[in-house]
Amino acid sequence: MRQRVNRPRARAGVLVLTLALAGAACSDPSQPTARSALRHSPSAESSLTSAAAAPAGPSSPSAASTPSPTATPQPGTLAPRLAGYVFPIRPPGGASFGHTHHDYPATDIFAACGDTYRAPTAGTLVGVSTVDRWEPAVNSGATRGGLSVTLVGRDGVRYYGSHLQSIAAGVRPGAVVDAGQPLGRVGRSGDARGVACHVHFGISPACPGGDDWWTRRGVLYPWPFLESWRAGGSLSPAAAVRAWRAHNGCPAGPTVDR
Repeated sequence: MRQRVNRPRARAGVLVLTLALAGAACSDPSQPTARSALRHSPSAESSLTSAAAAPAGPSSPSAASTPSPTATPQPGTLAPRLAGYVFPIRPPGGASFGHTHHDYPATDIFAACGDTYRAPTAGTLVGVSTVDRWEPAVNSGATRGGLSVTLVGRDGVRYYGSHLQSIAAGVRPGAVVDAGQPLGRVGRSGDARGVACHVHFGISPACPGGDDWWTRRGVLYPWPFLESWRAGGSLSPAAAVRAWRAHNGCPAGPTVDR
């Protein structure tokens, strides 16, 4: 009789002790569960996130590669290009230009009407002319460019493109652009009426003040830089432009081709 009573109590005691030990193990912070260990493990969490985001099917080496910050952006994109240059006409193969220019240094880049004129480097737009105000009877130097866009690059150089057929949407003073971003279309506005479509391309220092069109139109020949950019190079005019300004300052008015 005593044995029949004590056996259930003994078994119950063993069961209670077992459950207590199990509960202590579950509540012991030094023994985290698999779920809590994953939640507090950044590497495990990122692995699961990457696995969930990965597309089904075989992996591609190119898909896993990280794009270079200096990769050439496609026209119309805002891909970052922290340093570098692109040829300002697209397609570049259809453009031509010489090594001379009348009266002052600049380059006329001839191309098909409607070809894209794009930012040669990253920077900020400081001047945009959307209306052709040139009048042959007046022939003012300030309006000869017709439709034009002026960009000050991150390299400190001012780039001027004029005689455009149209200005791209969103192109306005203060806008930040990247190398290769479309700015307009090749045309014959201003005093280029009746001439083959081209872009007058000038480089100059970014002089402060008013509309110094006599400096903005160009102070150094751009063709050596254009040849480099079309070949995929990154020859910069920044040092040459700084040297020119150190010697000449910012002229108060035109001395030729007024």
